Amino acid sequence: MKLWRKLRPQIPLLVVGLAYLWSAVAIFSYRAQQVPPGTTVTLRIGHWQLEAGVRDGFNALAAEYQKLHPEVYIVQDAVPESTYGQWLTTQVMGGTASDIIECGMLPSAALLLSYHSRYFLPLNNYVNLPNPYNAGTALAGVPWRNTFKDGMRAGYVAELQSYMCVPLAQFAYRILYNRDLLRKLTGRTTPPQNYREFLAVCEQIRQHRDERGRPYVPITASNYHIGMWDSTMCEPLTFAALRKLDFNRDGFVGIDEFFAGIATHRVGFDFPPFAARYQMLSELIPFMPAGFTGLGRDEAVFLFAQQRSVFITSGTWDAQSLREQARGTFDAGVMDFPLPAKDDPEFGQILEGPVYDRTFIGMPFVITRTCKHPEVAVDFLQFLSSQRGNAEFNQHIGWIPSVRGAAMPATLAGFEPHLEGVYGAMPMTLSGDTTVKWQQLLALFMINQIDYPTMTAQYLAYYRDHAPKEFEEIQRNNHRVMIREEQLMAGLRARAMLESPPTRTSAWIRYRQLETDRLLVRDLGPSFLAKFIADGPVTNAVDPYEISPAALANVRRQLEGNR
Repeated sequence: MKLWRKLRPQIPLLVVGLAYLWSAVAIFSYRAQQVPPGTTVTLRIGHWQLEAGVRDGFNALAAEYQKLHPEVYIVQDAVPESTYGQWLTTQVMGGTASDIIECGMLPSAALLLSYHSRYFLPLNNYVNLPNPYNAGTALAGVPWRNTFKDGMRAGYVAELQSYMCVPLAQFAYRILYNRDLLRKLTGRTTPPQNYREFLAVCEQIRQHRDERGRPYVPITASNYHIGMWDSTMCEPLTFAALRKLDFNRDGFVGIDEFFAGIATHRVGFDFPPFAARYQMLSELIPFMPAGFTGLGRDEAVFLFAQQRSVFITSGTWDAQSLREQARGTFDAGVMDFPLPAKDDPEFGQILEGPVYDRTFIGMPFVITRTCKHPEVAVDFLQFLSSQRGNAEFNQHIGWIPSVRGAAMPATLAGFEPHLEGVYGAMPMTLSGDTTVKWQQLLALFMINQIDYPTMTAQYLAYYRDHAPKEFEEIQRNNHRVMIREEQLMAGLRARAMLESPPTRTSAWIRYRQLETDRLLVRDLGPSFLAKFIADGPVTNAVDPYEISPAALANVRRQLEGNR
């Protein structure tokens, strides 16, 4: 009896321990059964891509790789997107992660950075060497990183000064539409070509009812899709703000630059391109489902698949899945976003050109530090990212290859990226508080409870009160990493001093460049902005891309003196 009293408190721990032991043995047995005889190396690859064709693509490329390397067996761990972040965290912390993992679905960039430094292997020793699987192609002998369309920028982690990820696909936004339903409701055989024509077609669609008396929805949307409509159709109207707010002239308006412009009255929310952005958005919203801000991605897709909606915006990652759902039911076409014509009465003079596709290289894969065969894992990623391998892999999925010269799948006709054009220049928030406030007001705007002047007036009052504190915190955060930066530079300097002659020059060039960028001039831009803000509002400031009369007079004097 005394023994039972002593053991009784330990029973829950004993049950948990036995359950853990049973699960470990079951997993080990299951994985052992999967491995075919004669295999000496097993690679597991984990990802969240459950779209049509992804797993088939991995299986096909794995089979080809195994023909070249019979001793290697490759297994997929496909995890739903909704639970991937938790799965990734538990796996890497428990030391049971797959050898190759798609990196992402974590709640913050800071957490992702810590994972890179703690759990994943840097690829710096490989990226400057040629990819052996590009032999016999135009990329033979080219450093691995230079074979990617973005120079492997998507795989580079600046804070660690390391290449960490291998991106396998490129993505872009387009509109998919139901050809059959468009013809039935409007009599059209081609999609609308410009913005006004698009609105007219949407209005025509909205007038019809299905056999159950329900109205057709011209544009299916959700809280997931609305950002694509805004960023691709509406936000490019704000491009003119670049000339007023791009103080460091890097081609983009940063959140700190936008704050400096608002704080000094160089620009306000009554700036015509800013107002035009939200006017266009307000004109699109009535053609979306009622309560779309509360809908999820799958609910909007269901509406399109059930032929109750004509238009849906989609990234290349969803296009193949949507077409598979439409197969045998209706014909799904692809169209570009309809932009205002040059003679458009409201937006023609504001939109300064075609829209630049901010295509991004993604699907980033890393190698975990627990991988028992990192050299084999690198070799398989090189196989996947070779010109031929990447083209074949993305052919199975229906996505855009990330490697230069790799042919796009024929099914992606219409998704070719536009590499010249204008883009948005209106980053509305700085940090946590302003982000929350703006999201609250924007939600009210999208359900037509407040208009643009009311939304921006309320936000401006809040922004002027809270943004200065957030701006100061951003500056403090920049200074908090100074110690690490100095440690990094000390290490690079020591490494450069110890390098052998063939590589010594490049090591010193790298050190000097990073020393300049990360330590010597890192405070110049923030200091200029802080000075602008401290000087207060201005009414006659010269825009960043303008030349002042005094500068022009000085140029004339110099030209006359050189004659």
